[in-house]
Amino acid sequence: MGKARLTDFTGAEIRPGVLIAYPTRQGNRVRMTEAIVRETKSDRSTGRILPVLLVDPTGRESGFIARKTLTPQHVSAEHVVVIGETEAGK
Repeated sequence: MGKARLTDFTGAEIRPGVLIAYPTRQGNRVRMTEAIVRETKSDRSTGRILPVLLVDPTGRESGFIARKTLTPQHVSAEHVVVIGETEAGK
C-alpha cells in the first residue's frame, strides 16, 4: 500500500516546499505565522500517529511583537493551511 497524502482542511496537499500559515502563541495572544515546510514527519509518542511538520518561519506574521528567532520549528499539521507554492516546492 502507498503512503496516504497529508492535506490541510481545504484538501490542498502539504508537502516539502509549500508555503503555509499556522497559529502560534505570543503571551496571551494568538497570531498567524507564515512558514515553508521543510519536512513531514509523524509523532507516535502519545500512542496515536499524529502528523508533524518541520517548518522554516519566513518572518511574516500578524501581531505587533516581532518574532525573536527564525529557527526551524516543529508544528502540528492539525490547524495548518496551504497558502501557495514556492520555487523549492515545484
